[in-house]
Amino acid sequence: MFGLIEKHRRKVMIGVFVVIIPPFAFFGIDSYFQGASGGSSVATVGDYRISQAEFTQALQERQDMLRNMSGGRLDPALLDSQELRMSVLENLVQQQLLVRRAVRSGLAVSDRQIQEIVANVDAFKVDGKFSYDRYEELLRAQSMTPLMFEQRVRQDILVDHVTHPYAGSTFVSRAEAALLLRISEQRREVSHYILPADRFLPQVKLEPDAAKKYYDGHQDEFRIPEQVRIEFVTLSADALAGQLQPAAADVRKAYDENAKRFEVRESRQASHILITPEGDGAEARKKARAKADELHAQLKKNPGSFAALAKQHSQDPGSAANGGDLGFFERGAMVKAFDDAVFSMKAGEISAPVESEFGWHIIRLAAVRGGKGKSFEEARPEIEAELKKQMASRRFAELAESFSNTLFEQSDSLKPAAELIKAQPQTSGWIARAGADNALLGNQRLLQAVFSEDVLKNGRNTEAIEVAPGVLVGARVAEHKPASVQPFDQVSGALVKKLTLQQASQLAAQEGRSRLEALRQGKDAQVAWTAPQLVGRNDPKGLPGEILRQAFKADTGNLPAYAGTEMPGGGYALVRVGKVQEVAEGAKDKENAIAQTLRQVAAQAELAAYMDSLKKKTETRIRPEVIERK
Repeated sequence: MFGLIEKHRRKVMIGVFVVIIPPFAFFGIDSYFQGASGGSSVATVGDYRISQAEFTQALQERQDMLRNMSGGRLDPALLDSQELRMSVLENLVQQQLLVRRAVRSGLAVSDRQIQEIVANVDAFKVDGKFSYDRYEELLRAQSMTPLMFEQRVRQDILVDHVTHPYAGSTFVSRAEAALLLRISEQRREVSHYILPADRFLPQVKLEPDAAKKYYDGHQDEFRIPEQVRIEFVTLSADALAGQLQPAAADVRKAYDENAKRFEVRESRQASHILITPEGDGAEARKKARAKADELHAQLKKNPGSFAALAKQHSQDPGSAANGGDLGFFERGAMVKAFDDAVFSMKAGEISAPVESEFGWHIIRLAAVRGGKGKSFEEARPEIEAELKKQMASRRFAELAESFSNTLFEQSDSLKPAAELIKAQPQTSGWIARAGADNALLGNQRLLQAVFSEDVLKNGRNTEAIEVAPGVLVGARVAEHKPASVQPFDQVSGALVKKLTLQQASQLAAQEGRSRLEALRQGKDAQVAWTAPQLVGRNDPKGLPGEILRQAFKADTGNLPAYAGTEMPGGGYALVRVGKVQEVAEGAKDKENAIAQTLRQVAAQAELAAYMDSLKKKTETRIRPEVIERK
């Protein structure tokens, strides 16, 4: 949902739990232009030095965020890529440029303002009141101190002061929005006819040596890359956790010391229809209220139409397509008027229009959950899993150095390292330099080590390679295949089929273009069209992408209109557009949402240009070699 979450409170909550944009680890307002102390710098912005420690912290936060978003399914190599590292560093540079601009413009955030913002974050409250102990506990879990956190909040507010004008001042004309609406909502009645390539196979006569000539001229297509089979042994914190069991007394103690943490806060699932004023002033708000009242009256008669009306009328682009659904959220996540209304309703109830700074909201409360604490037995699995993780982390740290040393000191065998960690060596399938299907063995650092001269030719173990957080792998080459070219005899049959299909596709295209010309001249082209379908750019009704693109590229000045295209798998498609249905009157309610999206895109472009100008005015130096993964 766009805009409803309170601005500064949202920043604070993101800072604690999500860290979407890795911020600076400032240690005091004086540090704005003094630079970070300690360690080598990875970049300089004016006189400010972005330290290696600052970069490492920001990278870790971005990796954690991506890992959480993907549910742990993201390829570890992507989390350790140079592209991600450069993105994080560029973000740090941009943040510092904006902070410098804010401070040099005389903007400041008082300690009192910071205290008020922090004191009003619900996550830091116990029994409705700010708790410093709770505050410290949550920050400690994020490896932060109150001073570090408050400086992050200070920075966010300063940056917001500089960037906010770009969010609110961009102009988009009604004509632009109307044109985009017309393009996105237009529908066309489409039929098609496909000339399959295999119909023309009997007409193809390949030269006797065509396959051999192609083979000789395209050797790279038949090259088999260098490959290895490896033996490897894995030291994993997760595997260690499965071997450990915390004492019952420790589990009980952890529950008693963290009872507050197991309180399940009440959350509510709501949907809304947002009607925003078209312009400033009392008259615009009055019209918006009138429309909201009209929709509310319809809902009184037919409550089941809420989702449909939200899709048609709501001007919140973040939720309208989902029938206005905002998902579950806790008290304090939304602006006050909205929040107060939701938490005073009963499940299934629909509110009268509620006014906020964004317009008028009609709210439906779908469900209520939580609002009570977990018993010890309910919390036990979670506590045990956390204690196992902590124990495994300590055990992993104890074993990691010995594991690494053993791989190096006894480099002619994996057996000693495997015995050390009580694991069995495993054997892979064939792996090429380009990668492997297995995410663990496809790690680029591991592949580089495996194909290094010391491992490949001298038969030594690799070093212990961190292929993912808490996962070390040691490997050695068990078998090696040099690069080679597949013999002609092995590929000749498939090659003959490929060349035959290529020529058949060319014949189908020739025939298709001939029939297309006949259709455009009004002649009978002997085409058996499929049943016409009314399709949209976002509603293809199962039409192949190539056919849909041709249908909407066709000049519809004179109907029916015809187009044609070669199909990716061979063959040729003829396309007929019988009629064009322009945007319906009711769909013009989406114009405001489209205009808002265009404003956001334009604002991002303007902000990017502004960042460019700040870079040109400030001496900035980035050192990519310092952040490369060694």
